Amino acid sequence: MFELLGSLDSPARLRTLHSAALGPLADELRAFILHSVSTTGGHLSANLGTVELTIALHYVFNTPHDRIIWDVGHQAYAHKILTGRREEMGGIRQLGGISGFPRRCESTYDCFGTAHSSTSISAALGMALAARNLAQRRHCIAVIGDGALSGGMAFEALNNAGLYGDLPFLVILNDNDMSISPSVGMLREHLGALTSHQVSRDASLFKAMGLAYSGPIDGHDLGELVRALNIVKDRRGPQLLHIVTEKGHGYSPAAANPVLYHGPGKFDPIEGIRAAPAGALTYTQVFGQWLADEAERDPRVIAITPAMREGSGLVAFEQRFAERYFDVGIAEQHALTFAAGLAAGGMKPVVAIYSTFLQRGYDQLIHDIALQQLPVVFAIDRAGIVGADGATHMGAFDIAYLRCIPHLIVMAPADEQECRQMLHTAIQQPGPCAVRYPRGSGSGIVPSSELTELAVGKGEIRRVCRQPCGTRVAILAFGSMTQRAMEAAELLDVTVANMRFIKPLDRHLIQTLALEHDWLVTVEEGCIMGGAGSACLEYLASQNLHPALLQLGLPDQFVEHGTPEQLLSQCGLDAAGIVRSIHQFADERQLGCPSPSAATAYQASA
Repeated sequence: MFELLGSLDSPARLRTLHSAALGPLADELRAFILHSVSTTGGHLSANLGTVELTIALHYVFNTPHDRIIWDVGHQAYAHKILTGRREEMGGIRQLGGISGFPRRCESTYDCFGTAHSSTSISAALGMALAARNLAQRRHCIAVIGDGALSGGMAFEALNNAGLYGDLPFLVILNDNDMSISPSVGMLREHLGALTSHQVSRDASLFKAMGLAYSGPIDGHDLGELVRALNIVKDRRGPQLLHIVTEKGHGYSPAAANPVLYHGPGKFDPIEGIRAAPAGALTYTQVFGQWLADEAERDPRVIAITPAMREGSGLVAFEQRFAERYFDVGIAEQHALTFAAGLAAGGMKPVVAIYSTFLQRGYDQLIHDIALQQLPVVFAIDRAGIVGADGATHMGAFDIAYLRCIPHLIVMAPADEQECRQMLHTAIQQPGPCAVRYPRGSGSGIVPSSELTELAVGKGEIRRVCRQPCGTRVAILAFGSMTQRAMEAAELLDVTVANMRFIKPLDRHLIQTLALEHDWLVTVEEGCIMGGAGSACLEYLASQNLHPALLQLGLPDQFVEHGTPEQLLSQCGLDAAGIVRSIHQFADERQLGCPSPSAATAYQASA
């Protein structure tokens, strides 16, 4: 079925083909990607759109000596297939398998790891200048989509690149009018004008920044692509080649609905993606419903997303409250300071953002929002383990990097009802608040339609140790770990506190638990170093209380891709892992262990 593709084991072999074979190769490669993604799940639309470009790049340039950097990286499946990883695609984004993004440790052809956007031009420019300083002649190519070009870092790099007039450096603008959602902003309008020839190419923004602009050309015409790449390859100085592609090209359902087919699970390519049966509400859906309800009550409520309308659950909000919905593009720094301006102007902005993307706006969070005590709400999705997207998207660090910021309240719900309550609590506060919640669904609780406020800085006891004597242990659970702590507690007969607030901590509750129990356990779906457990230790030390305390959370390493269940088990954060860690800690410290008979029965059954 894939005879031509099957004969290629490297780009060097690709470069021996006659140009007439490239079209049939593109057909096979596109069919292989469709078959592969429909079998495993993964990114589809973006990868179908870059098939011809990938072939042309490896055909014209001497990779891996010449360097190709794929911005974001979710359009690099064809690149992986052509660079010796075709047989490994069956395990992509699965535990022990290859990544869905370029990774330096995976292949010499992956010269720079990507997954967040707008980094390619900076990286390629750095590589080009390194090569020049080492007297190495190599081409460095950044492939960036028009959505990623909305990120400020891309413009910082373009501004810098134009200074080096003799550098063999190429930016390929893959213009498909999309990021995940349709691209937004005036840059999109400018590119549209270039594509339709409504303005002179000589007036291009890129030429004004010192890059020699060429294009736009059809990104699905292999002959034209190869010719254009050979021309820019022989030129000196920074170049920008503008190509126009179609996201989902070659598979009509994906071309018609590229958002739906951006990152699908397994599906039948003949039937296409069918609507999944209704199940438990996800935290994202809980957030979307809450925000619409809050906006119905208060006209000051504003929603902001940095190009994550679908992922953050804002589709329905945009439809109902279009005038209060702002997609700022892939521009996290702008999103936060924009929110600060809205708050300073009397509005109630809610920034819907993934944990791993909030990292990109950290200075703005500190300087523009917290320092001025502005009432901005951060709805932090994908906090903790995310699964198949892997280390680049893992929300491991937000507890640690948020709790050190003055004036910021940080909450973590134990279930869907608490998520809604915490979001409402956040929007009532006079200063900045963050609510972090995990990907997917929780315990299946259907939230009340009412909007109720929680007491700030107050946790609750969810379970009390039943044994009247012997070793008494309390688990201080934060957010999504509460349910798993409860499961472990039933096996061990220990107390469980749902802490609710990471900042401010419920100090009275911590002190009470420390005085009434022999030792404590903290558990969180975030990094241990600097996390919520560390906050508890700091408080206990300040009160001259020194109970033995076991901290459970994500380890001091980047957590790889796999299913959430696999990764939680691997990190010891499922019920079995919590039980195991408690017994190991007790043995190592020679502490009394809770309910050994229950634990022995559990281990025997496992």
